[in-house]
Amino acid sequence: MTNYDTSPRDGYSGAFLIVSAAFVAALIVSNILAVKLVQLGPWVVPAAVIVFPVSYIIGDVLTEVYGYQRARLVIWLGFACNVMAVAAISVAVALPAAPFWPHQEAYAQILGYAPRLLVASFAAYLAGEFANAYVLARLKLLTAGRWLWLRTIGSTLVGQALDSAVFMVVAFTGIIPASALLAAAVTQWLVKSAYEAAATPLTYWVVGTLKRREGVDAYDRDIDFNPFRLRR
Repeated sequence: MTNYDTSPRDGYSGAFLIVSAAFVAALIVSNILAVKLVQLGPWVVPAAVIVFPVSYIIGDVLTEVYGYQRARLVIWLGFACNVMAVAAISVAVALPAAPFWPHQEAYAQILGYAPRLLVASFAAYLAGEFANAYVLARLKLLTAGRWLWLRTIGSTLVGQALDSAVFMVVAFTGIIPASALLAAAVTQWLVKSAYEAAATPLTYWVVGTLKRREGVDAYDRDIDFNPFRLRR
């Protein structure tokens, strides 16, 4: 396939909006699922493992096709939507339940957020997603657009490592032993990274389809990689 050395158009195409919406949906759904722990063979992991890695796959697609600048915008959009969801759920939990509705305690236990876990989740998300986008964008320049598999898997290994480490350290330091904390972080990292590797054929297909449809293949040569800057 020919590589187009172009940047995304100034407008937001329908395909870009669909990919962005899928990213935000995967993020919010994964946070709701995360409260349940599941047994996968010898590993115990949050149920969110079935959805959360999708946000990294979509993040790879955004950076690969549209560039770091657009990916950065969507990462912050996902963060803002997550904050809104958390705020709305918190208000719903705080509202008095109808006298005939007996599920208030279960509702609060499942959907409520402990402040420390919330901070850990937000910090891990930002660290992991921005690391993922940055590594992929830089690898694309270093590889001259070749070996997409190397970029997607390599960026995920870094991003997911940061995500797992930040979350476990912030959420559970002082609560569980350091050895158990390390084991849990490594387990999450390996499972999520394996998920990304298994999805490589699908990533190739989505990236190829979008590049042909959109006529863009962004190379971030003159981009400010500061995650807090939303303009070039």
